[in-house]
Amino acid sequence: MKLETIFSVTKPIIGMIHLKPLPGSPNYDRTTWDMKKIIDFAVEEAKILESAGINGLQIENYWDEPFLKGEKIGYETCTAMTAAACEIAHNVSIPIGINVHMNGGKAAMAVACATGAKWVRVFEFVSAYVSYTGITEGIGGELSRYRRMLDAKDIQLLCDVNVKHGSHYIVHDRSVNELAYDAQEQGADGIIITGFSTGIAPTKEKVVEASKNIEVPIILGSGIKAENAEELLSVSDGAIVGSAFKTDGNMKNIVDYNKARAFMREVERIRG
Repeated sequence: MKLETIFSVTKPIIGMIHLKPLPGSPNYDRTTWDMKKIIDFAVEEAKILESAGINGLQIENYWDEPFLKGEKIGYETCTAMTAAACEIAHNVSIPIGINVHMNGGKAAMAVACATGAKWVRVFEFVSAYVSYTGITEGIGGELSRYRRMLDAKDIQLLCDVNVKHGSHYIVHDRSVNELAYDAQEQGADGIIITGFSTGIAPTKEKVVEASKNIEVPIILGSGIKAENAEELLSVSDGAIVGSAFKTDGNMKNIVDYNKARAFMREVERIRG
């Protein structure tokens, strides 16, 4: 898979759309954030990011905490995310992708099929780790068959290795490169490498190690900003960016056009 087939640029930057708490989640409050307000806020962020030069958008139920395991994610979550993603896609011209917490690959694939999304993010495609929800096992076999059943082979699987916010002691005897190679061999269309939490970047050394003998794109999943973009993009094929674009660095705030535009000016310089 070549990211250029989706984005038409080298080293694409994917901006995050963190949906407010959705119906069914513990923090949903329709008196403050009903679905219309949730969607309007998301669309506003999407327009800001597109105008700043961002190349794609990843939509996720970031605030539906505490999260459920993938197989327990309800119809209400898929429906709400589909409604939001459809409206976002209608208001921007850049491609969208879907991520459903926690490791909800089938839910994300269903939403992607309904909305024209080009990729889904999968936290654990193969192997296992300990996440917020406990033991989180690889879903590659089931998800790949579900994609085939939906005749959705054009929807790409972007898969994390050593994903943030979790313990990987279960596989501590395997290198990040071995885990990345496993994901590639089992059908991942791209490998996502992150730091250990939101806003924390992986080291350049980790990205280089993960990339050995890997033929699919390597994508940065956390912590990239204007100050480290040149170093990290020199060893990767693109990045997903969230917290670096938020007003005052607060994840609850709307994205800041000036921050996003300054970041993209640096990326455009790096691309040459």
